[in-house]
Amino acid sequence: MTRLLRIVERIIVTALIVMMTVVLLLTTVDLGWLLIQDILTAPILLLDVEELLDIFGFFLLVLIGVELLETIKAYFDDHVVHVEVVLEVAMIAIARKVITLEVKDLPSLTLLGISAIILALAVAFYFVKRTMTPHAK
Repeated sequence: MTRLLRIVERIIVTALIVMMTVVLLLTTVDLGWLLIQDILTAPILLLDVEELLDIFGFFLLVLIGVELLETIKAYFDDHVVHVEVVLEVAMIAIARKVITLEVKDLPSLTLLGISAIILALAVAFYFVKRTMTPHAK
């Protein structure tokens, strides 16, 4: 029974890797198309702030996908979810949110919550990195 579960797990993880790869390829093509459209529309070769924020958000979205793919591959190889990679994905996701966020439309309590999330992720990442690297004296 355990052997069957391992085989099913490998099939599922392999399917996830293939699907994530397809999604990342399509998203990268879509990002390229968006960039070309924004560059070629009037005024040519100039991007306004809203277009830049959309493009940066899209870039970070692709980067999140790449990191998720790395997490899935690591699980496939080691059967372990690496906390460091998960924290990196979370930091990239919150950075994307902050970059594309309309700060003036949000209540201050929401901004404090986002700040707390950023601080918690940074502290967690620091301690994970610190425990993973040997201390130099």
